[in-house]
Amino acid sequence: MLERIVDVPCELVWEAWTTPEKLMPWFCPLPWKTVECEIDLRPGGRFFTVMQSPEGQKFPNDGCYLEVIKNEKLTWTNALEPGFRPAMQPEASPGHECAEFLMTATILLEPHAKGTKYTALVQHANTEARVKHEKMGFYEGWGTCLDQLVAIIKSK
Repeated sequence: MLERIVDVPCELVWEAWTTPEKLMPWFCPLPWKTVECEIDLRPGGRFFTVMQSPEGQKFPNDGCYLEVIKNEKLTWTNALEPGFRPAMQPEASPGHECAEFLMTATILLEPHAKGTKYTALVQHANTEARVKHEKMGFYEGWGTCLDQLVAIIKSK
């Protein structure tokens, strides 16, 4: 779990998570890029991104929204495809280890005197996947993305 207080309002963080053109600039740590994004913002709707490595290799990520509470809570999983259809276990994808395990992520946004209390919770199918994700830099990577999100909001 990653928890922080950020000095921007919940509504702007929500927009950054739920609007493709606002999500793409910050969604993965630079120099990686998010080059495609599709959001069907409803339970059962699609959350699809394509990440691109600095070398130009592309890695698609497909998932399904489970819960959508505007400005408060966003939950999605790659264990299901849109329409709540079971997903196949992702195949190994050299250079993109995150795609190799199933997970469910929840973003919680709470109003705070200094802006927003931001909580990112990721649940894995097993301990092995959780430990692997942590060793890959979950906290650093998701923290960097949050820093990028806040910087973009503040630059507007």
